[in-house]
This record gives sequence, structure tokens and C-alpha cells, in this order.
Amino acid sequence: MKKILLGTAIILLVFLAGCRDKPTPEDRLSEYVNHWNKGDFAVMYEDYLAASTKEAFPEEEFAARQEKLVEDLGIDHLEVTYDKPGENPKWDKEQPAEFDIRVKMETLAGPVEFEKPIRLRYEEREKEKTWFVEWDPSYIFPDLEPGDEIGISRTEAKRGEIVDRAGIPIAKNGTGYQVGIVPEKLDEARKPDIAELLGTTSEAIDKSLDAAWVKPNLFVPIGKTAKDDAARLDRLIEIPGIAAREIGMREYPYGPALAHLTGYIGAISAEQLEKLADKGYTETDQIGRRGLESLLEDRLRGRDGMKITIKKEQEGLEPVTVAERAAEDGETVKLTIDAELQKVAYDAMMGEPGTAASINPGTGEVLTLVSSPAYNPNEFIAGMSGARYSELEEDEKTPLFNRFAQSYAPGSTIKPITAAIGMEAGTLDPAAGLTITGKTWQKDTSWGAYRVSRVHPEAPNPIDLNRAMVYSDNIYFAQQALAMGKDTLAEGLKQFGFGEPIPLEAMELKASQISNDGTIGSEGQLADTSFGQGQMLTNILHLASMYEPILTGGTMHKPTLLFDEEDGQVWKEGLVDPAHAETLRSTLRNVVVDGFAQSANLTDVPIAGKTGTAELKAAGEDRGKENGYFVSCPAENPSFILAMMVENIEDNGSSDYVAAMSAEVHRYAAGR
Repeated sequence: MKKILLGTAIILLVFLAGCRDKPTPEDRLSEYVNHWNKGDFAVMYEDYLAASTKEAFPEEEFAARQEKLVEDLGIDHLEVTYDKPGENPKWDKEQPAEFDIRVKMETLAGPVEFEKPIRLRYEEREKEKTWFVEWDPSYIFPDLEPGDEIGISRTEAKRGEIVDRAGIPIAKNGTGYQVGIVPEKLDEARKPDIAELLGTTSEAIDKSLDAAWVKPNLFVPIGKTAKDDAARLDRLIEIPGIAAREIGMREYPYGPALAHLTGYIGAISAEQLEKLADKGYTETDQIGRRGLESLLEDRLRGRDGMKITIKKEQEGLEPVTVAERAAEDGETVKLTIDAELQKVAYDAMMGEPGTAASINPGTGEVLTLVSSPAYNPNEFIAGMSGARYSELEEDEKTPLFNRFAQSYAPGSTIKPITAAIGMEAGTLDPAAGLTITGKTWQKDTSWGAYRVSRVHPEAPNPIDLNRAMVYSDNIYFAQQALAMGKDTLAEGLKQFGFGEPIPLEAMELKASQISNDGTIGSEGQLADTSFGQGQMLTNILHLASMYEPILTGGTMHKPTLLFDEEDGQVWKEGLVDPAHAETLRSTLRNVVVDGFAQSANLTDVPIAGKTGTAELKAAGEDRGKENGYFVSCPAENPSFILAMMVENIEDNGSSDYVAAMSAEVHRYAAGR
């Protein structure tokens, strides 16, 4: 009995399966549209196209062509929908089933949208009967017919320029020179000379000259030269067969003086192209490679114009525009930087390794950011040879290294900040004098071999704050640090911004640190920290900012670099009591008049400031390298604060060497 029931059930299932409805035209169209939206063109061709369509259009013309168009035209967000039929539709297998479809997509040239009918026919294929789609090229774009070609043209957008606070261009769309050879006039023996001048090889020149299109009287491009490299161009033009044509080229009018700030642009790399594929970059694009050219890429780049057209096969017909997007030039970005002041500061440093920054104490606007020495960004635009790049890399002064982005031991330039913290804590009385004798000092024998040294043991007692600043007395500041305690000093330094990111939009600067772990662990470290040694490091711009409260009566502003950003934003406030700030301003003036920054003691330009020397000595060394500092401002009208550091000044008269460089900047600023 069980066998009879089982057999009956199987027969019933087979019968029901045979009676089940075949896919309707809507079922088939729904599947087809689903594959279309996914870009499954091969599946669409193989399983869904009508026989007549396959006969008219081979798979390559259907699938491969559409796959290539998706890539070439940047087709994205494809959305195909159709109007559903009414309730319980009747389908006549002898007649085509027709639907209305809507196609939407995004392309490099903008959105494309169209509607049109689509038909399905009932056909038998491989012993199975179902509905198949009729297709022609108009389902790619409505005006596309067999034999037509689709093309895309590009109108290049102008890259935005970078200008200083006065609108002076520091990165602009200027001109340079395309250097080439007219083969019939070439002196073959001079190829090595040409190659050396252009940073290329004789083999590369031969490859250009051997191109199929080259003719004896045609100009054959072989290299570029920047507009500011007139000497090299003159040497090239003297060689028979060499000619030059002016071409558009990115130009950096201030060259090395602003190089680390502006950076430069260059050909997009394969890695960048892959990463930025969804932003419309192509293999021929230029992209920011360093500095603001890179950091502001999205604002500077602009958006190329794109146009998709159908070129008709029939002669005499005008091309049909499918989509078009006008070019949008990049944004001109205005900085707070004073380009001329920056150039003066860079030149004053005479190519010595170091860095400088200046800031408007009333607003926080960054006026200069200098890294010395530097490279000429115009060389990168013209095309730098591997040999020249290696030369820059191997230069002992490291011109490719951006120093204003780093942090360094600040030495005695931190002493006004230590004093401010002590006065606010009530442990430092600026008028009270300490009796200090000898060149070295230690609290007691618990310090072991550690002793605090001072450069000027001849400083007369008693040592008050003013005398301690003038003579830059390390022992005085070490004793004051011990009086306030490590927690008070560490907390005070944090109030000045140590241990937190420098809030400068568009630039990445290394934060200043109290120590490697942000704490002060011993009395010896406390002493070292009080005069800017130990593990303390500061960024040059932050160092300039820390002097602001002395001029503003307690407020430190958020530094700003972009001119359109609101200035005068408070970063820190209440740092120094106005009366204490007045005391510190007086001592900073006395440092220049009575102290050891005599090169900045100008008769016609009164300057206030603080010198500093940070010794970089490895274990076991009697004497190490020294970095010299001078942080200064005009004494009577402090319109800017200038912080400058020069490396390895141990044989150049210590920090007064830096004071002399800074004085050049003050002379220029006063004479404007």
C-alpha cells in the first residue's frame, strides 16, 4: 500500500510540474534588466537575446563594446527600470510583448537619461521555448545606430593658483620651454652635451628621433626647461639643431624660498591613478606631489570638461551630443603668507640648514614658514633627471627635508614660557634675586653626576628674572622649576599647547612635546625641561605662537594659513596675567640691549627677543652639535613674531649668529 501511495505522489508532482506556467515576458525582462544593472553583458547576450539580434550583432559588438564603454565613459550608477503591465495580462506567443523602459546613468560628461520601448519574442531554443529580447545599439544611447562610433573629448580645466596675502602668485599657471631637435640641423657629436643639459641620455634622444612620424625638418620634442633657468636654455640654443617653443607650464616664481610650502605637481603615478579612479583622473594628468599642491589638491585641481558624442556613419551628418559638462577651473587659494617677507627670511639664512616661522600675534595669521635649504620646484616641473634627484638626496644639508614640519629641542627660547608659568603659579617673583655662584650647580648629592651648567658664571648677583633672562642663566631657571614642581611645570606647558596637535588647517606639523611620554619623571628632567633641553621638542611655528601671550596679555591664537579662514580665533587664553606679560616684554627687550644678541641690537629698529642654544650631545661626548635660536619681535610695534633656528652653529658665534639673520628680516619689515 505504501509503494502505491509513493508512486501516486511522484506522478502528481511530475504532473504539477508540467502544468506550471512557463516564464512570462515580464519574468524574462525582469531577469534581463537585473543583469543589465549589474553589467552582466555576456550573460545578457548568451541567455536573453533573440535569434535575430544575435544574427545581426556578434557578441563582441554587444558585450565587449558595452564593457569598454562602461570603463571609457566612466559609466556609474546605472539604473534600468520598466513599466509593469496591468493585472493578469494576456500574452500572445505569436506577437511580441512590448514594455517601456527607462535608463539612467552617470558618465564622465554628466548624467544620461532616456526612455524607449523594448520588445520580447517567444522563441524555441535548445528544445526550450521562452521569451527573448530584441536589441539594437539604440539601447546604449538612443541616437546610436549600427556603424556609428562613440567618442569622448576632454577640455582641460586650469589648475587653481596659490597666491600670498597680497595676491602675489607663488604657484601659478605660467610658461616654460619645450626643447626639441630639428634632425636635419643637428650636430650629432653634441648629443651627449644635449643629454647632460636636459638630464636625459643619448639613447632617449635617439628613441625620440626614431619615431615613425619624424621627418628631417620637423621639430622633435626631447625635453623641457623652466622659465627661470635661462642659463641652461641659452646653452642649449647655442647647439646646432636645438630649438625651443614656449609652452604652458606650472611655475613657482619664488623657487626654493617657498618650495617646502608650495610643493610641486607631477605626473600621476599608477598607484595614485588606481586609488583615485573614481575621481576622473587619467594617465596624462598632473597631480600635487608635495606641500600645498598635494594637500590642497581637491581645491586646486578643477574639473575637466567632458563631451560624449556619436559620430554618425552616414556621411554629412553632424555628430550627436549625448552628454556634455563644461570645464570648471580650479580654485585660486589665497594664503596668509607674506611671500616677500618669506623670501627675505629664506635669503637671510644663507642656505644654512634650519627653519623659521613668523606669525601675527594679534590674529594668529602665519606670515612665513621657511625650511632651509630647499630645492627649486621648477626643476621638477621641467623634468628632473635621476642623477639630479640623487644629488639632492645625497646633499649633506638635506634640501628635500621639510624642517618647519618637524620639532626640535628649543633650548633657552623656552625660558620666557617657564617664567610665565612660574609667575602664574606664584612661585616665581620676578623682582626677587637668587645668589648663584660657580659654573655648575646641583641640588644635592642625590643627583649623582648630574649638574646644571650655565654659560655666564660672571653674571652679577643677585640674579632676578631680568638678569636671568639677559644672561640666559640655566641654574636660575632650574631652581625656579624645582620651586614650582614637576606637575606645575608640566601642566603649565600643556596649557601652552604641548602634547596636542597644532591646529593649522592644510598643513601637517609635528606636535611639540614635554617629553617622550608627556610627563616629567625626575628632578634632573625637571631642570632640563625648564631651559628647553632633556626630551623637550617644539615645532618652530608653535614656538612663535607661544610668545603671543606675552604680547597680547595672555591670549594665544589658533594659527591660520588660509586667508579665507577666520582669524583671531582663540586657541588658549588666560595664560599670562597682563602685568606679568608686561614684565616679560621688558626683559625680552633687555636681552637684546644688554645681553648676547648684539647683532639684533639695531639703532633704528628696536627689537625684543630671546636667544637659545640647544646642545645635541650623544652619551660620552664632551661637546655636541648646537642648534641656535632667536625668537624676536619689533619692540615698539610688535606686528609679527619671528622664530628662527639654524643647525650646527657651534663654530659660528652661537645664537647671535641667528640673531644677525633675524635682524635682516626686521630691517626689511621696518623699511616697507
